[in-house]
Amino acid sequence: MDPTKSFSAAEEAMDSVSTKAEEVATYQSSEAKQARLQSMLAALLDDPILTDVPRKPSLADVDTLINLELGSAMRITVVKLDGTSFDVAVLNTATVKDLKMAIRKKINEIEQQQMGHRHISWKHIWDNYCLTHQTEKLIDDNSVLSSHGIRNNSKVCFSLHVMSRVHRKHSRRRKHRFFHGLNRKM
Repeated sequence: MDPTKSFSAAEEAMDSVSTKAEEVATYQSSEAKQARLQSMLAALLDDPILTDVPRKPSLADVDTLINLELGSAMRITVVKLDGTSFDVAVLNTATVKDLKMAIRKKINEIEQQQMGHRHISWKHIWDNYCLTHQTEKLIDDNSVLSSHGIRNNSKVCFSLHVMSRVHRKHSRRRKHRFFHGLNRKM
């Protein structure tokens, strides 16, 4: 057996062992970095100044809060039917649909903290209730909030929403429609 070949084989084996050790060390260091990042984030979120930041903030949440501080977003107080209220932050260019999505996200977050996971039928809520600002119903989802006079620190309330028959999405079901023709006398 050629000694140079055995030496090169041993060298390759050591290289593969050292690269595996480097991969493990890299993985452990990235895991350690992730753990440090999570602990720093938890410490930051416990700061009383940052009480408006959600527990698991997304990039959009942080971006909206930064825009709120810069003045290009607004904080809106939403008053529920039971009289309780909460705040949501949306951009100044937000539409009614954006406000509804922010409300949905905030209520789901509150429900998750208080009671765990609970399903809320938002289709049912928006079919039966609407948002109002100073007695004006916010029905058009594509309208900009500022066109309704909503500014920073405005109040928006939930109110009952009764659709007229003209705007109703679903027609009323006729009972036993098939049998109406069979009852006629010939």
